[in-house]
Amino acid sequence: MRGRVGDHVCGDPRRGRLSRAAGLGGVAALDDARLVAGPDVLDVLEPLEPLVHAAPTGRDEVDEQRQVVDARVPLGEEVALEPFEALDRLVEQPADLGEVACDGHDLGANRILHGGVEAARQAGAELVGGRGERLDALARALERSLEGCGIRAAGGGLGDPLAGPLQCQFVHGRQGYSGRRMRSSELDYDLPEELIAQHPTARRDASRLLVYRRVTQDVRHRGFRDLPSELGARSLLVVNDTRVIPARLNLRRPGGGEAELLLLEHVGDGLWEALARPSRKLRPGMRLGPAELVRSLGDGRWHVRLEGEPAGEAPLPPYITEPLEDPERYQTVYADEAGSAAAPTAGLHLTPDLLDRFDVERVTLHVGLDTFRPITAETLAGHDIHSERYRVSQEASERIRSAERVVAVGTTTVRVLETLARGGPLEGRTELFVTPGFEFRRVDALVTNFHLPRSSLLALVMAFAGVEETRRLYRLAVEERYRFYSFGDAMLVL
Repeated sequence: MRGRVGDHVCGDPRRGRLSRAAGLGGVAALDDARLVAGPDVLDVLEPLEPLVHAAPTGRDEVDEQRQVVDARVPLGEEVALEPFEALDRLVEQPADLGEVACDGHDLGANRILHGGVEAARQAGAELVGGRGERLDALARALERSLEGCGIRAAGGGLGDPLAGPLQCQFVHGRQGYSGRRMRSSELDYDLPEELIAQHPTARRDASRLLVYRRVTQDVRHRGFRDLPSELGARSLLVVNDTRVIPARLNLRRPGGGEAELLLLEHVGDGLWEALARPSRKLRPGMRLGPAELVRSLGDGRWHVRLEGEPAGEAPLPPYITEPLEDPERYQTVYADEAGSAAAPTAGLHLTPDLLDRFDVERVTLHVGLDTFRPITAETLAGHDIHSERYRVSQEASERIRSAERVVAVGTTTVRVLETLARGGPLEGRTELFVTPGFEFRRVDALVTNFHLPRSSLLALVMAFAGVEETRRLYRLAVEERYRFYSFGDAMLVL
C-alpha cells in the first residue's frame, strides 16, 4: 500500500542556535539592556538597571514596520527582525509573549508546573526569566526546525527537548498543531505492501513491541511479552472488552445475483444498520436470505431487519486477503459483550498470563467501521466522525479516576477514557475526534498497533506521541520490518 509521505523534518535540538531570522516572538531576554528597533537595523543599546524579577513594560517593542523584538536575547547577540506573519498562517495566538515560540514556528516555552522540575533538571533545562520559571521545550507547529530559543542547556547550547514530565498533565502540553487546520495529507506515509500482516503470530504475545518514551525520545525494540517490565507495577491497564460479531453475510438477491451485508450496529427491534452491496441494485423491501432491506441511508448504508442472530463470517478488513483459520484470533481473550464490526486490535496481543501480571480494568466501546474509514476531506476539521456506543461501570469509572497511572490498550479505549474525563456519562455515544493539539486528561500511556494512512486512529496517535515523532517512529518501523495493521506488531508510547 502506498501513500504520499509528509516529509517534514524535525530539526535536531542539540544543534539549536540563535536564529538570525527569528520570526514572530523571535529572540531572548533583556536582562541588562534594552534593544531599540529602528526601521531597518538595531540602532542603540542603552544600559539600564538589571530587570531580573520584573518584565519590561509591555514585554516587547514594536517598530514602525510592525516588527517585534522579544525580551529574551542575551546582551550583545545580533538578530534580524522579521514582520508579523499573516493571521491565516498562525496556528494559534498566545495570550502573552511568554508563550510564543522563539522562532515563530517550532519551539514554545511552556511552564513546567509542580512535579515537573526534576524532569526539566535532568534534561538540562536552565532557568530563564526573572520569576524562577522553568521552561519546557515542546514541539510547535509543523516542527520544521529548532533554531534558537530562550531555553538554554546548562552547558550553553540548547539542551535535549522535553517531551514533557512524567505526569500526564505535563507530557501533554499543546504542540501547536491544530486539528481544525491540519491537512489530512499529514497522515500519509509510505508502506511496502509486504509489511501488511496477513496472519496473526503463532502466539499472541510473540509479536514485536516498539517502545517510545516521550520524555527522553528514546526508542527500544522489545517483544510484546516484555510489556510488564516496560510499564512497571503501578499501572492500571484499561482494555476494551467488546466482542466482534460474525457480521459479514454472503447472500443472494431474488434474481440469483450475489449480495453482501456487513452488519455495523444493532439499532433495536431486530433492526440493524449495515453496509450493503451492490447498493445500486438493491431496493427497499427486497429480501436477501434472512435479511430484509428496510430503507436506504445513503453511501451504501441501509437499515435492514434480520431474522435471528447474525450468523456470518468474521468481518476482516479488506487489506487482509487470506482466510483466517481460527476466527477467535480476531477476538481478544477478554472479549465479552458482542456488538463490534471490527476488533480493538491492540488487545489481540494480550494473553491470560500477561493479564495476570497487571491490574486490569474494563470498558466497552462497540467499534464501528467509521473508526477505520479513510479521511477524505482536505482538513481534519472536514471529517465527520460517527458516534460509537460505549458503557463503563460505576466501579470501573471510580478506579480509573483514582488510578495513579492509566495505560490505555487501543485507540478505542482512549476515546472512552477521554470522553469520561470530559464529563461524559457512564453509558452513551461518543463522537470524540482526537487530533493533534488535543489535551489528554486521563491517558498516561498508550498501547496501539500501526495504523492505516489517513485514518482517525493515526491522527489520535499523532496527538498523543507528537506529529513529527510519529512520522519518525513509522519510518523506523518500516526500516526495522515491523508488521502493520490488525494482525501486525504493536507500539507502546510512554
